[in-house]
Amino acid sequence: MRIVETKLFGCYEILPQIRRDKRGIFVKTFHAPTFKKFGLKALFKEQYYSTSSKNVIRGLHFQTPPKDHAKLIYCTDGEVLDIALDLRAGSPSYKKYVSIKLSAQKGNMIYIPKGLAHGFCTLSKTSTLVYNTTTVYNFEKDTGIRWNTAGVKWPIKNPIISDRDLNLQELKNFNSPFLFDKDSV
Repeated sequence: MRIVETKLFGCYEILPQIRRDKRGIFVKTFHAPTFKKFGLKALFKEQYYSTSSKNVIRGLHFQTPPKDHAKLIYCTDGEVLDIALDLRAGSPSYKKYVSIKLSAQKGNMIYIPKGLAHGFCTLSKTSTLVYNTTTVYNFEKDTGIRWNTAGVKWPIKNPIISDRDLNLQELKNFNSPFLFDKDSV
């Protein structure tokens, strides 16, 4: 397993070894000693997945404190353009984002620390994303930034978006409850 830094502090692309043979593939998605070596929070409290059709955009989602969480996300079917947006006031990359293509074929993952919003766009006919989170879902603390207000260069012109996501707040109006602390990633 190789862990690669992104331009957002504490956000990593994880590249596992993929074992391929005539039966298919085998991918290790978590290795406690490696996560510990990089200081990644890995006491996951919840896991879920979503399936999406081509041209669907979901996000940019997060939970606010004290129910904020780190996420480990990977694609088990298809391909997505995955986005992490830094919302941590005081961060050198505040209001900047990274985009990483996640795919079932590549087996890569993204680790997103607390204080970053997450979203994605499905590039293939369908996609399935698996999410591991360090806190349990909390309806009152679940929110986001509207998909088209953070300067993200989405690869499609007419996305399919939920009513909820269409009504999220704009980034310019967001008052961040997240503070950057390089020691608490």
